[in-house]
Amino acid sequence: MGATVLVLLVCALAVPPLLLARTGGGGDPGAEAAGAPAGGEGGGDGLAAAHAPEALRGGPWAGAPGPAALRLAGDAMLAHAERLERLEQSRIAAARTWRLSRPPLRPPAPPKERPTLVTEPGHISGEGLPPVITRIPTEDRVVFLTIDDGAEKDPKLLEMMRELDIPYSSFLSDHVARNDYDYFRRMHADGNGIHNHSINHREMPKLSRAEQKREICRQQDVLEKEIGERPTMFRPPYGAYDRTTLEVAAECGVELVPLWAEEAFADRMEWGRGDRKFHPGDIILTHFRGPNEWKGTMPDMIRLVLETATEQGFALARLEDYI
Repeated sequence: MGATVLVLLVCALAVPPLLLARTGGGGDPGAEAAGAPAGGEGGGDGLAAAHAPEALRGGPWAGAPGPAALRLAGDAMLAHAERLERLEQSRIAAARTWRLSRPPLRPPAPPKERPTLVTEPGHISGEGLPPVITRIPTEDRVVFLTIDDGAEKDPKLLEMMRELDIPYSSFLSDHVARNDYDYFRRMHADGNGIHNHSINHREMPKLSRAEQKREICRQQDVLEKEIGERPTMFRPPYGAYDRTTLEVAAECGVELVPLWAEEAFADRMEWGRGDRKFHPGDIILTHFRGPNEWKGTMPDMIRLVLETATEQGFALARLEDYI
C-alpha cells in the first residue's frame, strides 16, 4: 500500500498551502469584510471564492474548504490510489502467468505536445508528402510495437496484451484480415490503433499509379467501414515505396508512413544498428504469425520483445500518443 501512504502524505502537505492561497498569501482573512475590493488588483482571492464549489465555501473564511470537502477529496484520492494498487498487483500476477521474468516497465504519460515529424535522411520527401520515419523523435525511454498483415489471429495475443496492459498498433492487409475483422475490432476496442498495409500486400514500386491508388485507397475505405475509423498511417508492404506511393497515400488521407528500426520474431530480434540495442522512440516491426511460419507463437514473440525492452530499460508506449 505504498501508493496509499504517499497519497495521504500529499493530502496532508497540500492542505496548508491551499488555505494560505485562499487568504491572499497569508494576509488578514478579514480584509475583504473591512472593505478590500473583491476583484481587480489584489482581489483575485475573492474571485476564486466566488467560483468555488458550494462544498468549499463553508470554512472559516471565504474559499476555505470545509472538513466535509476535505474528507471527500481525501476519500477520492485514497480510492484512486487503491485502484492503481489493485491494477498493478493484477499486472504483476499477469507477468507470472505469461512467464515473464519481471513485469514490463510502465511508459511515462503521453507528451502534452506531440513531436514534429519529418522525413528521415535517406527517404523520399517533398511538400505535401507524408513523412517517412523509423523512429519517433523523443527522449522518453519508450519503443513502439507494430504488427503487420493480419494472417494469424491468435486469441492468446489479445488476452496477453490486455492483461499486461501493453499497447501496440496493427497495419492490416485486407486479403488476410478479411476473414475475421471481428478479431481486429476487439483489438481496436482495447485501445490499439488499426492502420493501412494495402489490400493485397503488393510491392508498390512495381505497380502503376492507378494500381497503387487502388491498393492504398481501397484499404482506407475498407478499414473505415470495418473498424469505424479512417487510418492516418500507411506502411508499404516490404517497406518498398516510391514518390508515387507517397503522393497517392496523401491523396487518400495518410499523414504518416512509419517503417521500422528493429524486427521481432518468436525466437530472435533483428537489429537495425550494430549496437543491438533499442534507442528512444524506435518503431519495432513484427507480423501476425504462428508456429506454421515461426519457431513459436505470438505470445512467444511478445515475451521476447518485453524481456528485451525491460532489460534495456525501455517501456512499450502507444504510437498514436506521439503522432
